[in-house]
Amino acid sequence: MSQTRGRYDFCIGLVLAMSSSIFIGGSFILKKKGLLRLARKGSMRAGQGGHAYLKEWLWWAGLLSMGAGEVANFAAYAFAPATLVTPLGALSVLVSAILSSFFLNEKLNLHGKIGCLLSILGSTVMVIHAPQEEEVETLDEMSHKLGDPGFVVFATLVVIVSLILICVVGPRHGQTNILVYITICSVIGALSVSCVKGLGIAIKELFAGKPVLKHPLSWILLLSLTVCVSTQINYLNRALDIFNTSIVTPIYYVIFTTSVLTCSAILFKEWQHMAADDIIGTFSGFLTIIVGIFLLHAFKDVNFTLANLPLSLRKDDRAANGTLLNTYDSFNDDEESSACLGEMQSTESLSARRNGSLSAF
Repeated sequence: MSQTRGRYDFCIGLVLAMSSSIFIGGSFILKKKGLLRLARKGSMRAGQGGHAYLKEWLWWAGLLSMGAGEVANFAAYAFAPATLVTPLGALSVLVSAILSSFFLNEKLNLHGKIGCLLSILGSTVMVIHAPQEEEVETLDEMSHKLGDPGFVVFATLVVIVSLILICVVGPRHGQTNILVYITICSVIGALSVSCVKGLGIAIKELFAGKPVLKHPLSWILLLSLTVCVSTQINYLNRALDIFNTSIVTPIYYVIFTTSVLTCSAILFKEWQHMAADDIIGTFSGFLTIIVGIFLLHAFKDVNFTLANLPLSLRKDDRAANGTLLNTYDSFNDDEESSACLGEMQSTESLSARRNGSLSAF
């Protein structure tokens, strides 16, 4: 019975995670469209600290789409472990890349398509070999895990790094370095996922008739989640306004996934009982995702498609054949020149001897 229930929860979590990726991937496009419309109107841009996007309906549509995706993501974390839900965020990279090529005129070349495919394959491998988290059924158990010294140290480091990036690094390098704002969103996202996991447990207990609202941890998690999500939205908007969507989305996914997997491993002790093949499979899947995302954005300015691949191969063949022919012709020319020079030298030598010239000797 428990195995059947586990499979049922797994399927629900999988469907919710995939739906979340579709909504979130589409939200990037809607938000970007809204920000571009504001830029054409001459409004103060979000990257410069402006908040005119609050009056743009397209931005609100993107926010609602992201909200729907986050709700689905929220529910997915309640039914499935974070190491299953988080890697499926690669689908949002695929959705965002494809939609941006249609609606934002951001070209997706052959390298980008291969990168999307690799991201999906890597996510699949990670899901297959995902570590199993320790079962946490009540808020009391969640409170005990949140008070673990390892997680306390991790959360403290995340807060310190975020404050340094927000107060010191952001004002100086945020406009030029894409990693600043994205890192803020990603590391804080690790804490927001932990809050979501705890609130999911609280909602389950609430439906079971337990006095969850009287538990102080429920309100602490809700307040922490509000602060984390607000900070993520603010700095993600800045990153989207300044940099290309096809670059922001994959980099955000890589750093966010790394942060969540690290946080989940510390909080739920997921890696303690993993077999060697699952560990290798998890890291291989994640490295495959990174390679795919690298291909997706590193060669985005290269105008290379599947249609001109045969032409490129023919050019390479002609270049190689032309080099061989030129080398062969040069070799023959050198031989003929050497032969002619030898004959001329022999003729001159005979003439000199006949004329009694001393130079012949």
